[in-house]
Amino acid sequence: MSDQSISGGAGMPDSWQRLWAPHRMSYLEGENRPLAGNEIVCPFCRIPSLDDEEALIVARGSQAYVVMNLYPYNAGHLLVCTFRHVAELPDLTESERNEVQALTAHGMKVLRKVSNAIGFNIGINQGEVSGAGIAGHFHQHIVPRWGGDANFMPIIGKTKVLPKLLQESRAQLAAGWNQI
Repeated sequence: MSDQSISGGAGMPDSWQRLWAPHRMSYLEGENRPLAGNEIVCPFCRIPSLDDEEALIVARGSQAYVVMNLYPYNAGHLLVCTFRHVAELPDLTESERNEVQALTAHGMKVLRKVSNAIGFNIGINQGEVSGAGIAGHFHQHIVPRWGGDANFMPIIGKTKVLPKLLQESRAQLAAGWNQI
């Protein structure tokens, strides 16, 4: 290893290009996440008290709501959250489970119509060890997928290029929600 590689800031020399996304560090350090030792209120409990546009809520049911993910994997990445603060799927009532699934199915239809999504990743991370960023409040992910959306940027550069602002995606999805 040469002194130049260390002073250049990249560490060991290799053929990789580096794309830096320092804005993600705030999330990794706990921004908007209730963690041991901080006093952050559960965002999924707080969000429903806000105006839909401000909160990025796409739709509200009686027991759950659909909101844009602030840290999306893809444009249009939605979360279906229960209003009630419960951590895991077995803690939900039957009617909550039914509404979460109905909102998920409807969200998929809206994403297909509004953004031409051709596939989806639907997922629930239960517990911090599984990757749940907010482990204490149940939420299900709806990640729209398109052919070619997994290009070199996320695979090699570990950086996601989102073609729309969250507010634009939210407005488009909210407008299409009741048309399906």
